[in-house]
Amino acid sequence: MRTKRLVLAGIAALALALAGGGGTALAVNGGEPPAAAGETAGGGAREAAAVQAPDLPAASLTAGPRVVRPYQPVEIGQGARMGLLPEGRQNYVVAWENYAESVERAKGYAGDSIRPDSLSGGLHTEGDDALYTGAFRTETVPARITLRIDGGAAVEASMLRLPGDPGWGTYYAFGDASAADTGVTVTAYAEDGGVLFEQHADASPRD
Repeated sequence: MRTKRLVLAGIAALALALAGGGGTALAVNGGEPPAAAGETAGGGAREAAAVQAPDLPAASLTAGPRVVRPYQPVEIGQGARMGLLPEGRQNYVVAWENYAESVERAKGYAGDSIRPDSLSGGLHTEGDDALYTGAFRTETVPARITLRIDGGAAVEASMLRLPGDPGWGTYYAFGDASAADTGVTVTAYAEDGGVLFEQHADASPRD
């Protein structure tokens, strides 16, 4: 598994994020994310139960992020699971193995702490597959997010957010690893089709 950061330049804001760093706990094949100051040992029956919480009922069939419970392991494809944490700022995990352990470690992280109307991004490749993930922070919840890789056709991203009005959520989309070394443009849209914000990302050298 190769992990890269995406350097995202926005029209009105600049967001820099390292997938697995900056507070976001990203577990690649069960690997442990970088240590963070103030990390505490979590655990207990409540947390263990939360990790295995069932899906929330679908509120509607309209566009927008899927609402999930804190710590809920969401199968996002190709063996990866994503979970959103109430602790920290835009704090989430992506794990292929040891999901519960990744969540416990992430509780001591600050999160991405990205600016308003911006997003973070990460790119993970294995074989012919590429997985783009990140967090968005917007005043208006996006109805949809698309990724346009190297000027090609737009790919629809899936989105997750926590209940209530957390002011942030995550997105993910799969692509072809052969285009992983090229740029990607991420666009968030409002319900009326208007662009909320758009950012272009250049993949960094291999981490």
